[in-house]
Amino acid sequence: MSELKLGDVLVIGGGIAGLASAHALLRAGAKVTVLEATSSFGGLGTTFRYREHDLDCFYHVVLPTDEHLIRLCSELGLQDRLYWREASLGFMYRRRLYPLSGPGDLLRFGAVPLWDRLRLGLTAVYAAHFARSKGLDGITAETWLARLSGKRAFGRLWKPLLEAKFGTAYSQIPALWYWASFRREKGTGPEVKGYPRFGYHGLTGALVSSLKERGGLLLENTPVERLELDSDDLPIVTTVGGKQRYDRVVSTVPLVQLRHICGNGKLGDRLAHADPGIDYQGVMNVLVLLDRSLTSHYWMPIVESEVPFDGVVETTCVLDLEDTGGHHLVYLLNYVHRDDPLFNREPDRVIDEYVDALLKLFPDLSRDSIRASFLFKAPFVEPLYSPGYGSRKPPAELVPGRVYLATTAQVYPRVTSWNSSTAVAEEAVNQMCQTVEQIS
Repeated sequence: MSELKLGDVLVIGGGIAGLASAHALLRAGAKVTVLEATSSFGGLGTTFRYREHDLDCFYHVVLPTDEHLIRLCSELGLQDRLYWREASLGFMYRRRLYPLSGPGDLLRFGAVPLWDRLRLGLTAVYAAHFARSKGLDGITAETWLARLSGKRAFGRLWKPLLEAKFGTAYSQIPALWYWASFRREKGTGPEVKGYPRFGYHGLTGALVSSLKERGGLLLENTPVERLELDSDDLPIVTTVGGKQRYDRVVSTVPLVQLRHICGNGKLGDRLAHADPGIDYQGVMNVLVLLDRSLTSHYWMPIVESEVPFDGVVETTCVLDLEDTGGHHLVYLLNYVHRDDPLFNREPDRVIDEYVDALLKLFPDLSRDSIRASFLFKAPFVEPLYSPGYGSRKPPAELVPGRVYLATTAQVYPRVTSWNSSTAVAEEAVNQMCQTVEQIS
């Protein structure tokens, strides 16, 4: 692979998919440039500084099944910086907190009658270990899970979990996506989650340093204004600095943004032919820094509890406090569309409402225990899939030998994660190398 003449390759986007693409391209012998529109690399892995510590703007963990991300860490010499902890799931229904980490907890889940609990436990075991993927792309998760668990149990447990992730679009999500989610989490028994020592900014920083040391050119604050093809199908990229031709391009930005920068030209026509027209769900979370732990649960969906957020994620159930400056990190989250009024509400108002609601949910939590709170938002996080998406998923190779895609719209049926983004980046670069080898 190192003898291939990949030439000058541009990577659009400096999130994990873009950085992983650049990593693979440099290993293949390419000359690589990465353009990032914002002031920092890492995408959803960005951090902010608080009292001399870098804290994650959004919540992240590594799972033992995340083979692509773990391998990338190993290639960067960071395998010893991953540490692992058992993590549990809670479920708050009408302000009562239930543990919900395995079939045993499902049997004790008092929010539904005993028969429904039995069906919920059997559903979790079946989906995680025995169900097969055949046919699940063509039906919704709602249809599949209601069939397995019953409509009442679906409405009480699975529907709130889907709504917390996809909002009102939950009813169109294919069963194949939920099946893949079960398989990733393994569905039963104590869950184990990992985290990189010194945070995700440490992983991003190590990756950026490695790329630069190997000759990669990484430019921040450099959005791509236009991407088009010349008469020979060579990519032409326009930025504030002017136009430049590249031998090849890998785009990792959401398809919504790529449609805009491609416009209506020849490349825009190619994209329109391959583009499933998928939209994205955004995310917003209020990060509350506490001087104490809130619960023992890493993740808690919040259902019918009269609060403005859908879930609570306490990452310091997994993280070492030395990585957070001694702060306990609690994320109060909603997955909402960027056009939703909630997404565009005044930040201070959102923070006040969320913090007040948290105090009502946990009466033993004192306001004095809150050290600080912040609001972070991202507009393009979860692709909104629909049945049959597997046959509509965009290919890695948009223009053979020239333009490639490594986006979250391609991770399906895998769950959107840093591991999945690393995987699609590797797939795009591998496809590029195969094509170049064939035409050389």
